[in-house]
Amino acid sequence: MGAPDVQLPGVGPEAGEEPLFDPTLLTALDWTPVKYMKNGVTSANPGQGLLVRPLCKADYDRGFLQLLAQLTKVGDISREKFEERFDTMRRCGGHYYVTVIEDLTCGKIIASATLACELKFIRDCAKRGRLEDVVVSDEYRGRQLGKLIVTTINLLAKKAGCYKLGLDCKDEMKAFYSSLGYVSEKGNDNTMIIRF
Repeated sequence: MGAPDVQLPGVGPEAGEEPLFDPTLLTALDWTPVKYMKNGVTSANPGQGLLVRPLCKADYDRGFLQLLAQLTKVGDISREKFEERFDTMRRCGGHYYVTVIEDLTCGKIIASATLACELKFIRDCAKRGRLEDVVVSDEYRGRQLGKLIVTTINLLAKKAGCYKLGLDCKDEMKAFYSSLGYVSEKGNDNTMIIRF
């Protein structure tokens, strides 16, 4: 089941604006327990000229891939390849929540993070969330947008029914994630990977 065809608030009606997931999920998040955000910033109230929303196909032209390139190697992704991946993720409704912050004054994607949900047999067929691809544009850092995008994903994971949300990060980022409630699990604070 994919996301419904919903027009996003603050996003134009031009073709390609279908969201990756239902944007009302973001406006329905409960920010009540969040105490560390300043000035009442939430996903519904991110600041003047900013919009927190699901990724859209048109974000190919709003600098989404260039933003990701500030985080890691992206590659040379054509519009066709981007749209194919977008459509595949959209068809997997309930599994991929790529969330972005757009600066509406210039039509540019300035922050992004992904919630990927795994279906499990353990814990009574539960869902486990993974926080991935967190990035804030170099020119927008220091404005609590990292806290905003990560907290949005945290709350979205809870709303999606994830029993836990995990992430991998560099050592220098541990303090940041700890400030948002993440902890290393006792006896399991190492991540091991194999790259192909």
